[in-house]
Amino acid sequence: MSPLLLLAYLLAAVTTTWVLVGLVAILWLVARSEAQLGPPVPVTVLKPLAGAGPDLQANLQSFFEQRHPHFQLIFGVERQDDPAIPVVQALMRRYPQVNARLVIEEGAVAQNPKVSNLLKMLATARHDLLLISDAGVRAGPHYLSDLVETKLRTGAGLVTNTFVGVGETSLGAALENVQLNGFVAAGAAVPTLFADAAVVGKSMFFSRRELEDLGGLRRVADLLAEDFVIGKMFQHAGRSVHLGREILLSVNGSVTLRAALDRQLRWSMLRFRLRPWAYLLEPLTSPLVMAALLSGVFGPTAWVWGLALLGVRDVVQWIALRGLGRVHLPLLLAPGRELLMLGVWLATPFVKHVAWRGHRVRLGAGTLVYATRP
Repeated sequence: MSPLLLLAYLLAAVTTTWVLVGLVAILWLVARSEAQLGPPVPVTVLKPLAGAGPDLQANLQSFFEQRHPHFQLIFGVERQDDPAIPVVQALMRRYPQVNARLVIEEGAVAQNPKVSNLLKMLATARHDLLLISDAGVRAGPHYLSDLVETKLRTGAGLVTNTFVGVGETSLGAALENVQLNGFVAAGAAVPTLFADAAVVGKSMFFSRRELEDLGGLRRVADLLAEDFVIGKMFQHAGRSVHLGREILLSVNGSVTLRAALDRQLRWSMLRFRLRPWAYLLEPLTSPLVMAALLSGVFGPTAWVWGLALLGVRDVVQWIALRGLGRVHLPLLLAPGRELLMLGVWLATPFVKHVAWRGHRVRLGAGTLVYATRP
């Protein structure tokens, strides 16, 4: 066997293994996704908000309807005219029995706008156990209880969750959900399951006291990838990171194509600055890129192999996470999405700024934020 053929087989094996391990991880997470009831330990939920999309009310309502016996909700905005304010106020009037607070405080106290918001919200947090949850997340009624149960059962330093993209009403949102339910779902779940935390900030549950012992939110105040770094802070301190049972809904409704690409570019820039060697190897996880590369050795068979793996990752994982509903989307969009993501991957090393939460952010090494401009 020639060295070239041996290398081709090795590359094909790596890509195949990655896709299949990702699928097995997702299937295992789905099989155990029924939330478990935990003890009535008090929890504070921090919801940093910026603007109000059409799904915000339903997303936030799912937190007012949590069946955990003892929790506090804190919502934070940094503008007096933020459109999220009337949405939160209406829900607070509708659910007066829920201990909910709205913090409105202008002025940045950190380069990262989300962390700046969180730091101001912390002053009203009453409990040690904290959940940081993004506005786009929708949860089942036992979500908080399951987080408590998982943390106490495993002794984890931090508990995070797998999420599934839903609610698409535009091409941009459909492409983003295909990306989330394929590449992102496996890419976050597999490392975390193998004790290499890949935390996404949609769901982070931890002890405030333990985080303060590691440096607190101030330690990530000027980093854009605060979620990933917080996960690593716990991991490197010998505190494990676990995945909760519940699979959260990440609601992406009428996202424009430009907004979807901007978000994927931002995430790609974070990966490039945090783990450059892993970033350089990302084409190995793309079945179509590898099919094109290996077609010179295997001919048309490489394309059959590549399309089959793409179907496993983007279509079968979609079915596992969402069922058969709208399964035509990954069938139709997966190849185009692969090409768009290849373009994003190629462009990433040459891009210095990203748009995020109404700011134009320049990123440095380790996702350090050099400057923000509204």
